[in-house]
Amino acid sequence: MHILVVNSGSSSIKFSIFDADPAKPESDPRVVLDGELSGIGTENAELTIHNADAASVKADSPVAAIRLVLDALAQPGIPAVDAVGYRVVHPGPKLDRHQRITGEVLHDLEEAIPFAPLHEPEAIELIREAMARFPQIRHYACFDTVFHQTMAEAATTYPIPLSYRDKGVRRYGFHGLSCESVVRQMRAAVGLDFPRCMIVAHLGSGCSVTALVDGKSVDTTMGLTPTGGVVMGTRPGDLDPGLVLYLLREPGATVDSVEQMLNHQSGLKALFGTNDMRKLRETAGRDRQANLALNIFLTSVRRAIGGMAAVHGVDAIVFTGGIGEHDSKTRLALGNYLWGEQPEIEMAANDASVAGLRKISAEESNVAVYVVPAEEDLMIAVHVAGMAASEPL
Repeated sequence: MHILVVNSGSSSIKFSIFDADPAKPESDPRVVLDGELSGIGTENAELTIHNADAASVKADSPVAAIRLVLDALAQPGIPAVDAVGYRVVHPGPKLDRHQRITGEVLHDLEEAIPFAPLHEPEAIELIREAMARFPQIRHYACFDTVFHQTMAEAATTYPIPLSYRDKGVRRYGFHGLSCESVVRQMRAAVGLDFPRCMIVAHLGSGCSVTALVDGKSVDTTMGLTPTGGVVMGTRPGDLDPGLVLYLLREPGATVDSVEQMLNHQSGLKALFGTNDMRKLRETAGRDRQANLALNIFLTSVRRAIGGMAAVHGVDAIVFTGGIGEHDSKTRLALGNYLWGEQPEIEMAANDASVAGLRKISAEESNVAVYVVPAEEDLMIAVHVAGMAASEPL
């Protein structure tokens, strides 16, 4: 079967078509086509299908964008789609597993909008558009939160009145599909002794640090929403709740304006003017503000890694996500000298341009350090293939 995977963000939609055999769950689905529509809402929106020329397009909203993507996938020579899997930011309190999208599931997602008001409405519109275009095939929602359901109650419960906790206000955690893909790849790696206590640092535009024991999530930095935790590209990470109250009391402030600021105008962008880590690195040596922004980011992530290690133990650290996979200087700054004088990172291995899972720590290091690609879209395809195999048409 051919599975279309849709991974949407605030300004882009990534899409892939996988060829999967539900009767052979031991075999990974194979990518046959992938692409991205970037720059949604700008004059420079661009649709790219790999192995084809990029085209400038007009996409002023996610709904317009998904229509362009679906039109592109209807061209001759592109495989007909048998199922669609979507990455959905927040399931809300009622949905606790990846599942087929029905009218009831869409209703539950609409009720979850208060948990992710900047992401959920557009995701629901996108799903409705694709379901209208492909009414005869099955559609599935996959949630980043599902992987973190192994966390203990002490790790998920906020110390706030019960009336709010009863509404589903708790720590959900995100980047679960990324963490799950790391576990899957490390378990499959030949000659690798799977680490019992592992810390996964997913570093990209969004960042989180997760502690795993025996491959299961026990703690993570993101909470009710993807805004909390460590410092990110446009999000601040954890803040004093009193600061949020201060911002709300400012003249002209509204809940919506503060929420917009915390999700799109904070983090590295607020500190330096851009959330592009490459530009930040290029400028840090000669610009005080860039250097400060970089140090704040590194201190935030280092604090999270150290805290997870102190509480849960650590046999291995894994870097993943765009920054984690491709920024050797960030890995060196975060992975070296965390526990005393001994360097954990082996310089040549860290600087090498090698695709796939690789170890970058020195042999004498007490803590192994790995770089592992985040294969979130593949995980969605795996889950969709499994769900499709277990239910009737």
